[in-house]
Amino acid sequence: MRLNRETKIGLGVFIAIYVLFTFVRVVAFPEQTFMWHFILSVFGLVAILFFGITVKVIDDFLDRRYPFERNIFLRITLQFIITFVVLITFRLANYHWLMRMMPFKMSKELWYSSFAVNLFMVLSVILFIFGFHFFRQWKEQKLIAAELEKDKALVQYDNLKNQLNPHFLFNTLSSLNSLIFENPQLASEFLQQLSKVYRYVLENKEKNLVTLGTEIKFVKHYVQLLKARFEEGIDVRFEVAEPDLSKGVAPVTLQLLIENAIKHNTTQKSAPLDIHIFCEDNFLVVKNPVQKKQAIETSNGQGLENLKNLYHYLSERAVIVEESADCFTVKIPMLEI
Repeated sequence: MRLNRETKIGLGVFIAIYVLFTFVRVVAFPEQTFMWHFILSVFGLVAILFFGITVKVIDDFLDRRYPFERNIFLRITLQFIITFVVLITFRLANYHWLMRMMPFKMSKELWYSSFAVNLFMVLSVILFIFGFHFFRQWKEQKLIAAELEKDKALVQYDNLKNQLNPHFLFNTLSSLNSLIFENPQLASEFLQQLSKVYRYVLENKEKNLVTLGTEIKFVKHYVQLLKARFEEGIDVRFEVAEPDLSKGVAPVTLQLLIENAIKHNTTQKSAPLDIHIFCEDNFLVVKNPVQKKQAIETSNGQGLENLKNLYHYLSERAVIVEESADCFTVKIPMLEI
């Protein structure tokens, strides 16, 4: 029979405790011989091992017949009663045989104290197994819950990226339609930028991270499309140092933040929306003035929240959102690739 990890740990801990108890007994009864202490220690150690294996057998049996999940009170009650009965039976037989075989007599005080210590240690083993079992169950459930939350965040993020397709496509095609007749050359360039945007989305849809340099290169194509729509009503400035371009971000992060800024703010030639993108303290910062629209179309308020949930699993540092009367700032933790 193989002992599982918690049983081995429990036995190891209580063997160590028993060794300490043996040392205390030697100090408390210096008049007794070495052989006397040795025999008691060996018998005590054998008893602990026996109880540990017995607890393991009982635990496995009850796991099959009365698992904790079915009735926790019944399970704990049965385990304590069965183990206690085995303990009492074994200890009585053990001490009866020991008293007949040993060439010296044990006092009642020593017998009772030894029995009490062994009882305490064995019951502690049971409590340890219970505690370890519940801790393991709690940890497994927590890991499962975390994985489910991560999967949920990834699904939400994928859905968010997919929103680029119908909504953005409608606007860009409308702009392209007007350009075809007004300026065919510009319409051709517009179409090339559009194809590069969608190629990036398709190529990186399954990736968790891309370099910031790759993301910025993509976003510049996206900005060119925005310029065709809003002309001088929008201005996107990039101030990113060369070393930061190799850092990692989730794909389409910048596009989502720029789109979020446009969705909630006005873009007029007289008051252009100035979006500033830069790096600070190992964060990618997207900053824009607050020029709130009177009405916001096609917004469910979940875009930024989904992005925050995603980065919760990608980084130990959280996405920071700061808003004042005149400025809105989002700080994205940059990651190592």
